[in-house]
Amino acid sequence: MDTPIGPVDATKVPRFAGPATFARLPRIDEVTRTDVAVVGVPFDSGVSYRPGARFGPAHIRASSKLLRTYHPRLDVEPFAVQQVVDAGDIAVNPFDIAEAITAIERHSDELRSGGAKLVTLGGDHTIALPLLRSLHREHGPIAVLHFDAHLDTWDTYFGAPFTHGTPFRRAGEEGLLDPEHCLHVGIRGPLYAPTDLSDDRVLGFQVVGSDDYQLEGLATVIERMRARIGDAPVYVSVDIDVLDPAHAPGTGTPEAGGMTSRELLLSLRSLVGANVVGADIVEVAPAYDHAEITGIAAAHVAYELISVLAANR
Repeated sequence: MDTPIGPVDATKVPRFAGPATFARLPRIDEVTRTDVAVVGVPFDSGVSYRPGARFGPAHIRASSKLLRTYHPRLDVEPFAVQQVVDAGDIAVNPFDIAEAITAIERHSDELRSGGAKLVTLGGDHTIALPLLRSLHREHGPIAVLHFDAHLDTWDTYFGAPFTHGTPFRRAGEEGLLDPEHCLHVGIRGPLYAPTDLSDDRVLGFQVVGSDDYQLEGLATVIERMRARIGDAPVYVSVDIDVLDPAHAPGTGTPEAGGMTSRELLLSLRSLVGANVVGADIVEVAPAYDHAEITGIAAAHVAYELISVLAANR
């Protein structure tokens, strides 16, 4: 097996220079194999409030330049034990949500055809549905570990069935989910009605609220999370608004009272040993960001997920 090609050497090319890929990694056309592909989906036609997540992939890449090659807490070199590449962006129709969903699903199939796992940079949360459709063909029912301020299991917005608030409702209806192992983490804020929660339970989701991190403690939350997902194939979906606006102002639907960056990164780090089959980081809207706070958080989320995949090899 070929030795993986890692990021550009920061001792030779300053971090503010070099390629504009995620973590300054090689492009997919520069390697002979791919174990993990970081791919962007610059799509935000499914948003219900502030737009701008279509610029998220480029912003996360720009914020990833300071990432380094060794993860001390996990004692792993994520770019040395697996070939991680930047697969560029999936170009989708911004005027036709159904066509965009079809294109994302097709490109996911193509990128994963050689055995690669995808870490997808959104874009809005609509993109989770086609990614789950693609994974379901290989793995069967998927356990979704969903970090978010919101449930994203609503039925429709203004009669539209495909939006950033509906992907897991559609996924459940299509039989893509494993209802015994799905979990929301970080939920908070007001809802439309009590039926939002009861409808969500019908789909098989359990909920760890944002307050639980304070009331129960991080270790207990992690224990609940690992017990819920078990050994099932798990898709990790991270809406950056799971973080408090103090830690992620650059997003479309911010809610007060969210998690800290440290809590989120520690929660993701605990997935070592879990059967992670794919992941996304969505809803980064750089127009509302300040000093790259949100972009840096999202880049580190992606780095944690890539490191978990490396540790799980």
